[in-house]
Amino acid sequence: MKYILFSLAVFFICPACIAQVVIPTTEIQIKSALMAAPAEKRDSAGVYGYSSKGEWTLLRKGMNEMICLADDPEQSGFSVAAYHKDLEPFMQRGRDLKKQKKSQQEIFDTREKEVKEGKLKMPEHPSTLFVFTAKEEDYNRQTGEVLNGYLRYVVYIPFATSASTGLPAKPEKPGMPWIMNPGTHGAHIMISPAKP
Repeated sequence: MKYILFSLAVFFICPACIAQVVIPTTEIQIKSALMAAPAEKRDSAGVYGYSSKGEWTLLRKGMNEMICLADDPEQSGFSVAAYHKDLEPFMQRGRDLKKQKKSQQEIFDTREKEVKEGKLKMPEHPSTLFVFTAKEEDYNRQTGEVLNGYLRYVVYIPFATSASTGLPAKPEKPGMPWIMNPGTHGAHIMISPAKP
């Protein structure tokens, strides 16, 4: 019993014994976030990521239409994204709701309601999102190097349907474009290339 109490006391008194979240440098965050963007867009893209204290912040001001997001150091695995700046209100609202601990379904439902009420603006033109991911063991937080990364593509076309686009409701084979969340604010063309 004494041993158990001693162990608990050490656990609560010794914060250094608890694993700390490693936040890559600004340079490494920018380098890895840009991997999601098309090569021709990278030099002028804006980048958001995390300060040394873990606060969400602008790491680099953009000069073109592309916004890139650094990997979340508190999440397992590696995931960065790049999207058209007109999607920013939609993306920011999602981040705000996630911070409030809302579920994915609650986030979707809230944004759907707000778009229909005119409180949240979606782009009036097709807008692209790129997502680049890798397993935790394939991402080096010290150098920003990524092995075996996987890039998928999303083109948002709010309220589009299978009938309005001619796209199927599910892919018949890997890499085939299909429409996800048809008829909603989050309707988009999903393209997930076959993994090597």
